[in-house]
Order: sequence, then C-alpha cells, then structure tokens
Amino acid sequence: MLEIAKRTTCGALILLIMPLAVWVSGWQWQPGNDGHLLKVLFWMTETVTSPWGILTSVIFSAWFLWCLRFRLKPAIGLVLMLSAALLIGQGVKSYIKGQVQEPRPFVLWLEKTYPIDDSQFYQLSRKQRGEMVGRQLQNDRQIPLWLRQHWQFETGFAFPSGHTLFAASWALLGVGLLWPRRHFKTVMVLMVWATAVMGSRLVLGMHWPRDLVVATLISWLLITLACWLVQRWIGPLTIPPEENKEIIERERQ
Repeated sequence: MLEIAKRTTCGALILLIMPLAVWVSGWQWQPGNDGHLLKVLFWMTETVTSPWGILTSVIFSAWFLWCLRFRLKPAIGLVLMLSAALLIGQGVKSYIKGQVQEPRPFVLWLEKTYPIDDSQFYQLSRKQRGEMVGRQLQNDRQIPLWLRQHWQFETGFAFPSGHTLFAASWALLGVGLLWPRRHFKTVMVLMVWATAVMGSRLVLGMHWPRDLVVATLISWLLITLACWLVQRWIGPLTIPPEENKEIIERERQ
C-alpha cells in the first residue's frame, strides 16, 4: 500500500503543478484566445466529453489489460474495479457540484456582457440554459460556433471539474499499475494527455484552477485505494513478466 501511495502521490503532485501555477499567478479567463490552440485544446476536451469519453475508457481499458497480461477472469475483475473507481469519482463530483453550485467562468462573462443573471440562469433546466446561451451568442463573432455549441452543452456547475477527475484518474491508474511494470512511455503519454485536458478546461472558460486542484485530489484518493485493491485481490491471479514478480509480491504485503 505504501509503495502505491508513494507513486500515486508523485503523479498527483505532477498533475497539480499546472493548475496551482495558474492559480498563484492570478490568471483570469477571457474569451478570444488563439484560435488554433483553442481548437486543439477543444479536441483534448472532447476525448473526455460524452460520448467520446466512453470510447476513451474502452481504449484505455484494453491497453491496460494488454500491458498487465491478465487472464480472462481477473481481467473482468480489473475492468469492473476500475469502472467502479471512475463512476464513484463522477458521483462524488456531481454531489459536490450540487452543494457548492459554483458558476462557470464563461457564465460570469455572459452575465457581464449580456443581460443574464447567473443565479437565475442556474434556476433554468439544462435545456433552457443551452437555449439561452445560443440566443445570446448567435450574433457574437468573437466566439467560434463550435465553442458556442460546447457551452450550450456544458451548462452545469463548475466545482469540481469532472473532466479533470476523469483524466487524472486514468493518468494516476497508469502511475499506480503500469509504472512498476516499466510501461514508462504509456504513463508519460497519460500524464501529458491529462494535463492537456486540464488546461483545456481553463482555456475554454469551463473551470477555475481550484476546480482542477480539488478534482485531482479526489481522483488521487480514489485511485490510490483502487490500485491497492487491484494488487490485493486481483494481483495474485495475474501472469506478470518474470522480472516484475518481486514488485508485485512487495505491493501485496
């Protein structure tokens, strides 16, 4: 458990560098960033947004199973356990959002720019909110159509970031389960991807830095527990490479 906690803590600290730096700098979101960079970051966000987030999870699950060389029964157990960790995280996120009810940055910008009151805005249904955003921005040339449509789809509360929780969870799963098996390239790709997703939420006007920080901490807690359960309950049924058996045995203790 201690070895797993050390790895996931290091991974979480790396993920926290960017949002904490932005938070400390006092950076404030404003529309009108570089169009090409904005579009690339939007594609990063889409890898987590429904329905593409499901495809991302399927691909990552298949890759994790291949890397870990699981047999069928433990493979099913692993997928169920990882899915449970992700779903619990999203459930915790939804509960906190409903309690805190923090407006998104773009909603506060709309309030300053158009006749929209954020408290009244969030009293509407999600469909009505989307329709209001579309009406107010239909003649605004500053906001690209694709971003306007994304805002219409994402009209919920901001704190904490569900996209960050999803991306950070996969990255920390890589740190917890794949790093000791020496799948270093996969872990690095996951960390870069997760950081890009987190950055996209800031630049697209969807979240504040603190939303990303808290979501990362929630994912760290859940994934540390999930990795420990995987090693304790499923690890003994795996067929790891010969050179990794000593690591697996130590983590089970």
